[in-house]
Amino acid sequence: MNILINTLVLGIMYILASLGFAFIFNMLGTINLAHGALYMVGAYLCYYLCAMAGVNQWIAMVIAAIVLAGVGLLLEKVMFRPFLTNFDRIVMISVGLITIGQTIANILTGNKAMVIPSYGSGLTKIAGTSISNERLVTFGVGLVLLLAALYIVNYTALGRQMEAVSQDRLGAALQGININRVSAIVCAIGIALAAVAGCFMGAYLGLSSNMGDTMNLRILMLVMLAGAGSMNGILITGTVMGFLDTIFPLYFAGNAGSAIPIAIVVVLLLIKPEGFFGHELKM
Repeated sequence: MNILINTLVLGIMYILASLGFAFIFNMLGTINLAHGALYMVGAYLCYYLCAMAGVNQWIAMVIAAIVLAGVGLLLEKVMFRPFLTNFDRIVMISVGLITIGQTIANILTGNKAMVIPSYGSGLTKIAGTSISNERLVTFGVGLVLLLAALYIVNYTALGRQMEAVSQDRLGAALQGININRVSAIVCAIGIALAAVAGCFMGAYLGLSSNMGDTMNLRILMLVMLAGAGSMNGILITGTVMGFLDTIFPLYFAGNAGSAIPIAIVVVLLLIKPEGFFGHELKM
């Protein structure tokens, strides 16, 4: 039961973070390598709101999500929109953002262990097994947010506009869709979801200056394994990755527990480079 819960918790967090990355890729046709750094920034912002300002962790998470949504709006306007045809420039800006974020995190924290206050205290017995409420709450809220994101994509006017823009930006603009507005909203939602994932993971696993790199690697693997353009594929591969990251550390000590899932994904991509549910992610 604990393995199942851990799989679901990690899977749902990977999916939330990956959805924002996939939204930006599908809508703008570019890769936001700074997505993991923004995930980390959201987690650290939540922590300092709790530790230094005495803000309740739930309110701190909402504030962090709103602030990072604003960052998403800004990045869409100054980083993505002017350089959509200049992939190298976007990569350079992303690397700069990653470096700045990690440097600030290292200056603020050094080697100090930091954890966001728990979002659920105590234990709950399920099928005779004691499960921490932290994990149950993380999964529950993550699932609600995931369903809300999927509802927006599949059943709202914004979702239809997103689909139109992702298929043909010029054609969507000729149909009267404000493509810049849609792109900005997508960036805001995507990065806000990453911030929420960062807050929950900061409470679940703790904070570190390289947590963004770890999540970035998982995001890239999920999106490539699913295949670019496949939201349903991300749901499946996110759950699979959560299972691999849960099961292997139980049997392999140290870095091997993390390296083996990566090796498995690499082998799968060698077999099917276009991914299993979409088309190949072009770098």
